[in-house]
Amino acid sequence: MRVLLIDDHALFRIGLLELLERRGIEVIDAVGESDVGLQLARDCAPDVVLMDLRMPGESGIDLVRKMRQQGIDRRVAMLTTSTDERDVIEALQAGVSGYLLKDMEPDDLVAALEGILAGRTVVAPELTGALARALRQEPEQVVEKPVAFSDLTPREMEILCHLAGGQSNKVIGHELGISEGTVKLHVKSILRKLAVRSRVEAAVLAVEQGLCERE
Repeated sequence: MRVLLIDDHALFRIGLLELLERRGIEVIDAVGESDVGLQLARDCAPDVVLMDLRMPGESGIDLVRKMRQQGIDRRVAMLTTSTDERDVIEALQAGVSGYLLKDMEPDDLVAALEGILAGRTVVAPELTGALARALRQEPEQVVEKPVAFSDLTPREMEILCHLAGGQSNKVIGHELGISEGTVKLHVKSILRKLAVRSRVEAAVLAVEQGLCERE
């Protein structure tokens, strides 16, 4: 996997470069200027462009839009500290393939990049609840279809509500007293039964149908 880093914070940028390279990921460059990043994204054909959301002058979302306007077709992931659901929605509407948080675990970041490379849209688990609520307020983006929630077991229903609350597999496992691996198996079963591709879609359905009472 070949990754291009664009982040104006030098210490973070250098640290992330070293982290990715230690895990066998080729970082073709790590730059702090959006115009330089745009040129590299065009000329060096990275598999994934990993960029900050908030940068001086031109934001990451502005840069993604400029890439699209210039026909630079690259997978892009935002790596940011912003948990504002408006930023999540705007980034996804601009065409990003991932919205990740800077405090995520290194192994989770690598797994997210692999998912993006495989063609999936990856959103930080902590933001799935906010994203579901935001999408619920925009019904034109929600496709109505019959969903067999009755096929879910009580445990799967319980885990689905935790997904709607934006919890990660690790947190769900801790709260329910089961292993993270068991949670992953349940999540796979939930996605299969609901005929959706991601935990974000499952959370959207749960929130849309009002299945989970929120405290």
